[in-house]
Amino acid sequence: MTKADIFEKVQVGMGLTKKESADLVEAVFSVMKSTLESGENLKISGFGHFVVKQKADRRGRNPQTGETLTIAARRILTFKPSGVLREQIKKEFA
Repeated sequence: MTKADIFEKVQVGMGLTKKESADLVEAVFSVMKSTLESGENLKISGFGHFVVKQKADRRGRNPQTGETLTIAARRILTFKPSGVLREQIKKEFA
């Protein structure tokens, strides 16, 4: 599914114009992005939980040369689906 598909589903579901639905979806995505960029976690009830985690420096190895190197610390984003979403997906594919 693409952003355009989401725009269309919102348009049909809410009876908005194409531009209004696109603006609405973009506004929601913008709030989500800024929240996650600032390092805050994001929980959407019935959908899931986005968590920003800090990973420390670690040792790695170049597989071609075998040379050891340090992989820099970084932030990563993880997603954990809610129990409700997991159950709905199980029902769909059961």
